[in-house]
Amino acid sequence: MEVNPAAGEVGPIATAFVLTEGERRPALFVGTSSDRIGSPEGEQAYYATASKSLGGLPVSVYGTVNYSEWDDGFNLPFGAYVEIAPGLTVQPMYDGQRTHALASYARERFSITVIYAWLERAGIAASVGF
Repeated sequence: MEVNPAAGEVGPIATAFVLTEGERRPALFVGTSSDRIGSPEGEQAYYATASKSLGGLPVSVYGTVNYSEWDDGFNLPFGAYVEIAPGLTVQPMYDGQRTHALASYARERFSITVIYAWLERAGIAASVGF
């Protein structure tokens, strides 16, 4: 369940792993969530994403083929995760239309993320897994 109190929106979010990452193979997963930051209420996105760690570096990169209901078409988000310290990551990303920067702290089933959306506006997100 995805809840966006600022937009008064509640919607489905789901991810399924198709392949786990191997030494030479990227991870592959598919899923759905609300469309990108700033999308109108009720707009959903459907995606397939490949991600791969870069050798011994604390960096993973990803690329996505995304169907956007808001755009009524496909876009190609991409980005990277950089681990700064255990549980602390930064994520520069392009969502298929605009650029964002995120910094996250995660522990077991909880994470909190500071978002710099469009490189213009700050926000915060929290997640709980179960």
